[in-house]
Amino acid sequence: DVNNDNRPDIVTANYAASTVSVLLNTGNGTFSPHTTYATGTNSYSVAVVDVNNDNRPDIVTANYGGNNVSVLLNTGNGTFSPQTTYATGTNPSSVAVVDVNNDNRPDIVTANYAASTVSVLLNTGNGTFSPHTTYATGT
Repeated sequence: DVNNDNRPDIVTANYAASTVSVLLNTGNGTFSPHTTYATGTNSYSVAVVDVNNDNRPDIVTANYGGNNVSVLLNTGNGTFSPQTTYATGTNPSSVAVVDVNNDNRPDIVTANYAASTVSVLLNTGNGTFSPHTTYATGT
């Protein structure tokens, strides 16, 4: 629910267009026409989580072709600020947003397809993130 109307909305990553689409729930089983926001190159995976502690869900995308993630902060009423990008490992194909260091701030974790690694970006507060630390995984 990105616009705080107690109805689940749809947020999708659009790989070819390098955008994310937001479709607001109209309440009768239909959705408004999509609104698109620019992301990094080849957005592949999306997470919708409040990253800046303002009680509004924000958008985080893993950008496969850009080797980065995009963070779009919710400005209210289902609209989002322009993206801020943060570098990751090579070809991030999946993103999770979870508090990995027990500081009550959600951090970003990506699975990096081409490099067989994961990247962790710690939340520094107010929806900003530290440079990534990368860890090797199996192939």
